[in-house]
Amino acid sequence: VELVESGGGSVQPGGSLRLSCAASGFPFGIYHMSWFRQAPGKERMPVASITATGVSADYADSVKGRFAISRDNAKNTMYLLMNSLQSEDTAVYFCHAPTLGVWGQGTQVTVSS
Repeated sequence: VELVESGGGSVQPGGSLRLSCAASGFPFGIYHMSWFRQAPGKERMPVASITATGVSADYADSVKGRFAISRDNAKNTMYLLMNSLQSEDTAVYFCHAPTLGVWGQGTQVTVSS
């Protein structure tokens, strides 16, 4: 069972990034999935989650209207589109399969001018 994030990087405030989470070793399409993030010196916090079918999603208040979570079950991949990025979004972003208790290794997102 493995989750591998990609797509992180450095971006200026107001910019956009799209993170990907490639899943393997389990039937991805039947599991609820989530994105978390951990800023320096802070706890890991939920950002967004999506149901197995992708029909329903939830977001942290701090990212509502700016981030969009999605998934492609045919590709065993989940995405996080991040728009209007702010310095407060700087963190390591993690992919998580809650039911399985599995985490990815994380991908760094840095928002700075």
